[in-house]
Amino acid sequence: MKVMYNGKLVEGTEVPIDESNEKWSEFKFADGTVVRCKVSLISAIRVDGEYDPATGYPAYAMNMVPTIAVIESPESLRKKV
Repeated sequence: MKVMYNGKLVEGTEVPIDESNEKWSEFKFADGTVVRCKVSLISAIRVDGEYDPATGYPAYAMNMVPTIAVIESPESLRKKV
């Protein structure tokens, strides 16, 4: 399949995801708001003939979706509903 990699269209091979462990990162802002974020991997494509120069590992193009949730916010910042 074709995939964009380093600004050019190249050949790649889709690699099925066998296992996923998506953990949340949690951030507390100075204003008291608490936000959780995570990235979900939708698909992974190994780029044919491309490798990390330092490790020799194959290069991958990944299709990911961010998820962001406000968990807590001070009453003073909320809109009245």
